[in-house]
Amino acid sequence: MHTLICGSMAYDTIMVFPDQFKRHILPEQIHILNVAFLVPEMRREFGGCAGNIAYNLQLLGGSPLIMATVGDDFVPYAARLEKLGLAQQHIRHVPETFTGQAFITTDLDDNQITAFHPGAMSFSEQNHVAEANGVTLGIVSPDGRNGMLQHAREFHEAGIPFVFDPGQGMPMFGGADLLNFVEQADYVTLNDYEAKMLQDKTGKTITELAERTRALIVTLGAKGSVIHTDGKEINIPTPTPEKILDPTGCGDAYRAGLLHGIQLGWDWETTGRLASLMGALKIASRGGQNHQPTRDELRDLFQKHFGYSISL
Repeated sequence: MHTLICGSMAYDTIMVFPDQFKRHILPEQIHILNVAFLVPEMRREFGGCAGNIAYNLQLLGGSPLIMATVGDDFVPYAARLEKLGLAQQHIRHVPETFTGQAFITTDLDDNQITAFHPGAMSFSEQNHVAEANGVTLGIVSPDGRNGMLQHAREFHEAGIPFVFDPGQGMPMFGGADLLNFVEQADYVTLNDYEAKMLQDKTGKTITELAERTRALIVTLGAKGSVIHTDGKEINIPTPTPEKILDPTGCGDAYRAGLLHGIQLGWDWETTGRLASLMGALKIASRGGQNHQPTRDELRDLFQKHFGYSISL
């Protein structure tokens, strides 16, 4: 049972601003914004939504297949995937392009300002869902615009259930496209800001959008998450993280937990709790792919935080 993960592969250049953005942005001057942040701490990480989700799903014992487009600079990332044992047959090299590049600045309140160069992602429609065999679940996460539209349509036409995860890609689409994504998808996952944006763009309430899916999931950061399904709202708590170091990739870790629970046919309470645990584990380490819990450790942590056991 493979899970096909359509989305970005990227290098994340992560910078930490040792202050608060709000102290240096004047609301009354926002129309002529011109700010510079001194960032004495900087590092480069392997990232991208597809890469992060696949990494976390493999930690859980899942079988992820990455479908993405990458550039001439992908060699170090390819070597990492080979070392991790993550399949690369559906990662397409687009000559004379860069792999996606995210430049992320985080302040002391964990607010983030991100600039993203899509590079090879702009050619993601060169990949097709039908090229992957043995797929029983998929996800359409942020990628090139045409690729996201195409992959959602291909999952839907093939009868393969999939998660729509618009993320940072939402501004690329108008209300009609977003509503079509929701109607094609079996599941939709958003953070609270994206949920508000989706409602504004489609003119539909969360309840109305949820009625078009098997489940619509809204994450609320430290406040947990809410799963809207079958006319109910299931509130999912977030375990207290060991420490809070870096929010980059927390949403992707959460989505891997969702995918694993859906793939195994778990109830939504357990699926949501596993997803929440993965996000809490990720925030305690820097970068999107540096946390390394074993499955035994994950089972023990789930038991500790939620009071019952799971089998991974």
